[in-house]
This record gives sequence, structure tokens and C-alpha cells, in this order.
Amino acid sequence: MPFYSPIIKCLSMLIRPLSIVTGYLDSLSDSLKQIKPSARLTLKQKAGLGFMIMGMLITQTFNWALFERRGLKKATPGQLHWIFYRAKISWKNLLLASVGNILEHYNITKGTLTFDDTGNKRSKKTTRIPHTHKVKDKATGGYFNGQEIVFMVLVTDTATFPVGFRFYMPDPNLTQWRAKNKILKQQGVARKDRPSQPEPNHKRYPTMQVLALDMCREFVSTFPEFTVVGVLADALYGNKNFMDKAAEITKGQVVSQLRSNQIVASKNSKATLQDYFTRQCGVEKLLLIRGGKSQKVTVLAARLHVKAHGKRRFVIALKYENEEQYRYLVASDLSWRYEDIAKLYTLRWLVEVFIQDWKTHCGWNKLAKQQGNEGSERGLILSLLCDHLLLLHPEQSALLKNKQPGMPIGCQIEHLRAEALVDTIHDVVNSDDSIYSLGELKDALADCLPVRESKKHMAGRDLGRQEPTDSLAYRVAA
Repeated sequence: MPFYSPIIKCLSMLIRPLSIVTGYLDSLSDSLKQIKPSARLTLKQKAGLGFMIMGMLITQTFNWALFERRGLKKATPGQLHWIFYRAKISWKNLLLASVGNILEHYNITKGTLTFDDTGNKRSKKTTRIPHTHKVKDKATGGYFNGQEIVFMVLVTDTATFPVGFRFYMPDPNLTQWRAKNKILKQQGVARKDRPSQPEPNHKRYPTMQVLALDMCREFVSTFPEFTVVGVLADALYGNKNFMDKAAEITKGQVVSQLRSNQIVASKNSKATLQDYFTRQCGVEKLLLIRGGKSQKVTVLAARLHVKAHGKRRFVIALKYENEEQYRYLVASDLSWRYEDIAKLYTLRWLVEVFIQDWKTHCGWNKLAKQQGNEGSERGLILSLLCDHLLLLHPEQSALLKNKQPGMPIGCQIEHLRAEALVDTIHDVVNSDDSIYSLGELKDALADCLPVRESKKHMAGRDLGRQEPTDSLAYRVAA
């Protein structure tokens, strides 16, 4: 490795106000002005937001002090803190205005809304961070204290990007009742002797399904001319209320999943989904899934009356190659072909890809400890704007508009760092006071360059007693 590689790497970690960021914020300000004339961004607000967005992308954290050091002290933590909390920015419209820019830029007129939730770990004591509660850890099967977020991601034939989010907080009264009821049930206490379930406070603690429907309404009302092809969600959303209301709001196909023990009826006979479909032999087909790949699946389909929904649904039993158990898809619109429903549902996986990329690259998930509801929501909005900014980058735009696979986020960030490197060198060379600029650059490099302990040199380490022992001199004679 060349000796200058660490220096180049550190130079590329500096925060620079690149033209792509200023152009993005200019278009964002124009979109905000169309929504509300007084909501346009001022020059100071653009500078502050641009610095924070670039800081999150370059450092992949959300840390005021780190932003100051990597930005060569172009902005102080106090200035950034003031813009974040005190500046009169229309935060509620910021994300929707950015979504509108992307739809207009790529001329997107239809797509599919997908939903999923994810947990963000926090420390055990979080008195100043809102929405924290006990969250199930899908990786380990245990629990952790953290924030839980429901995302709405738009999947189109051009691009996939986030269009909404909500923080989820379970009703603490219901949580306490479930825990106590579980213990009493394990102790063998009869149901009539256990405390009754308290009335849920959906107004203060809305469920994930209610949050998802609220995001659907907001998106449809903001973009009335946009055609929602479908709404995709996992089994948590596969109930009558969500599917009916989502279909009513979006006028699109709603696809979710059912449990294998749910009761269905056909020709006056009732059975569980598992029993109903095991009576028949599945048909093997090649299903075109995400990425244009074909995969062998075994599929069965029927329009059945689902007891829990109180109406007929299109139910599809799907089993991928090398799987033993069927998964059961349920669709609201009976006029679709089952092949099209199965293909549509494969797009739900893309929301998980987005969440993984967002957690890894967009800064908010690491050291994002801004206090209060405003701090959490605004920080999350900034991290999603990072995703939108990368989608509107000229290199990414050229690929997607020409129907070519776009670059992943990690690759794009490396390109931004290269741009920051060139921009930094250009500023130093063309500076009026090059000596001062070089001094600032030296200080920034000192902060960026790693400091590691050598295992070769033994300074400061105990080497033991390396000399003869008088009491053991007799051993020499022996």
C-alpha cells in the first residue's frame, strides 16, 4: 500500500459543501415554496442543512463536534444546534417535498408502497430519548431497549426510496397487562379469574397498522395524481381492517400474509389454510423474482372466504425450492391473476434492503442521540434526505434514466468522498492564505489519522525480571 493512502483516505473524510448538495437544497426550497410560500429555505438554513447532510454521509454518524472537526471548523456545534432546533424550517413538509422532487425528476407516475418496521438499539436508561421501549431482537430472539420505526418505502420500475416514517410506541397499560396475564396463565389461573384486558388508547398509542394507514393517507393526499399499484406488508398487517382501509385509500391491490391456522371456507366446508391446501398437489412454476432472476416455486391459489376477514380473499400458497412449509399470501383484489400477485409480493423484500442500507450508511443509527421528539424526528428526516440526495446524484441519475442498475449507497458515498478530496485540494491550492489553509488541513488530518499501539515496541510494558537469582546459584554447580 502506498504511504500516502491513509492521508488520501483522511482527506476524503472531510466535510465539504459540494455542488450536488447545494443544488439539491435549492430544488428542495423551491418545492417547499410551492407547498407553502413562507416555507422556503433561507441561505443560512441551506448552509446548515447541507453541512449536516454531508456530515452524516461522510462520517456516517450524527455528531456535532465531529462535524466541526471534519469540516475544518466551518461550522460550530452551537450554530448547527441552533439551526437544528431553533430555525423555522418546515420539517413536516421537508421529506414530502423531497419525494416530490424525485417523482418529478424521474417522471415516476406509479409504484407500490411497502411497509416494514425496525428497531434501533439504545442504552438501558433513556430518559431524554422518546419512544423507547422493550423491542424484540429478531437476530437473537431476545429483547433490547430501543426505538421502533415503521417505514413506508416506494418501489417503482425506476428507483426504490423512502417516502414516510412513524415512530411506534406500544400502549404501556396493554404491555403490563400482557406480561401479568402471561404469568397468571402459566400458573394455571382460569381466564375468568385473570384481570380483563384494558381498553387500548389508540389515539395516544396508535398501532403499527394505524400508523401505516396514516402514511398512506398522507401520501395519496399529497400526490393525488400518483397511481398506487399495490400495498405490501407482512403478516402483522394481514387483518381485515388494514387491508380494507388500505385498498379504499389507495385504490390498489393490497397483499399481505395469513397464518397457517386461519379458517377459510369453500363450498360450505371449513378448514385451516394448512389443511385446505395440503389436500391438493401444488403446481411447479418458474417465478420471476426481484433482480430479474427466476426461481422454482410450488404454488396453489384459490378465492376463499376468510373467516377472520368476513369476506372472500384471493389466497395463494407459495413454497420456494428447498422449503418444506407453504407461506400464505392474501390479496384484496380478486380480479388479479395469482402469478401477478406472487410477483408483486416479491417486491416487499426491497424495504428490508433499504433498512439495511439506511442503518449502515445514513448516519442516524449511530450516535444519533438528539433529545426530545423534535430531535429524533428531525434527525431521522435528515438521514432520509441523505438517501434522496444520493438518488438525485448525476451519476446515479444517468444510470437509472437509461434503465441501468444503479450504484449501491456505499459506492456512491465513496464517490462523494472522492469529490470532497478534489474540492479540498482545490481550495487549499487556490486559497489567498495558503499557509493558514495548510495549517487547518494539518489539524484536520491529525484528527482523522488513526493512532494505534504497536506490538513491536515494549516501552511501558512489564518484561519481567531478566537477571540471575543469587539463591539459585547452587544450580550452576549441580
